[in-house]
Amino acid sequence: MSALVQYEPFVDNTTKLFLEQTRKFYVNNPKGCDFTQWLQFYAFDVIGEITYSKRHGFVEKNKDIDGIVSYLSWLFLYVAPIGQIPFLDRLLLKNPIYLKLSQWGFIDATFPVARFASNRMAERLPELSNGKSASDLGVKSPDLLSKFLAAHEAHPEFMSQTLVQTMAVSMAFAGSETTAISLSAVFYFLLKNPDALKRLLIEIDDAARAGAFGDSETGLVTWHESQRLPYLDACIKEAFRLHPAAGLPLERIVPQQGAEIAGHFVPGGTIVGCSAWLIHMNKSIFGEDAEVYRPERWLPDEELSKTESGKDAEDHRIKEMNGTMFQFGMGSRTCIGKNISLLEIYKLVPSMLRRFEDTPNAETESPAQSSANETSIA
Repeated sequence: MSALVQYEPFVDNTTKLFLEQTRKFYVNNPKGCDFTQWLQFYAFDVIGEITYSKRHGFVEKNKDIDGIVSYLSWLFLYVAPIGQIPFLDRLLLKNPIYLKLSQWGFIDATFPVARFASNRMAERLPELSNGKSASDLGVKSPDLLSKFLAAHEAHPEFMSQTLVQTMAVSMAFAGSETTAISLSAVFYFLLKNPDALKRLLIEIDDAARAGAFGDSETGLVTWHESQRLPYLDACIKEAFRLHPAAGLPLERIVPQQGAEIAGHFVPGGTIVGCSAWLIHMNKSIFGEDAEVYRPERWLPDEELSKTESGKDAEDHRIKEMNGTMFQFGMGSRTCIGKNISLLEIYKLVPSMLRRFEDTPNAETESPAQSSANETSIA
């Protein structure tokens, strides 16, 4: 995370625009806001800045640019069953006849995000061919595409142009959808649990009165400022626990020699996996009320912590919960975009709550449709 904080200016640019556009489009708007889609627009534009130094344009125009979001929604509905029955992919999207027709130009099988990535690469590659290095491409700070292109310069036999584009496209897909889901979950649970929202607002207001925030104009909260808000941390972790973005099992292959898993010997080569949705409901770890949104479970019990043994027990309890969280995977296969996602979430949630008052639309049963009222920034 210490290395990724260099990307915070990219996140700041889009977050400030997002706050301003929220005010412009949705404050006192009786139609409300499809908040889940609006957060998806935000996540896409942030990853666009981080990867290419250029937003897709979702937040500026408040619309689905080039059908990217709708296409991605369709794609996830496709890959969920195909991921479990992979041979079907050879009959559909990876059908050799379909791919050949695309190669010959009879049909266009290019993903919308891939076209965006190709255009950004095309803008950079002429400069490289003119003798510029990838580290000196005129971007305001080193975005991920610059780093991919630098790797291509250093190791062209491995990091081919095709792989550079694959990496850039993968960042756009993986770096936006799951972040948007997690952001939606945080706001959903806060709106469904007004006591938790009230306590979080008090924490943010108290921090503001104590001078904890440097920006009193836009409401923007920095990463380091957000790390001094323990109840914010608890609210976000509890949303991660109850609604992890990855719904299907995160798979691994058992080593050749086999392994004992949960008391059973599993032969080598077997595909195994665990579901975060199941692990996060373990009552022996998270308590008998594991199905309830209760951020306080992530905070040490003040009464128990008055004694040394009680403090140690509380520290162990919270450490065990943190070690069981699986929303980003675990170990060497942890999501490579984890820290970028955390950077966005821990900045946007307090920034939104400093700037706006979010209330569920009375015409709907779900907080996904919300209205916004602008509040003063402490």
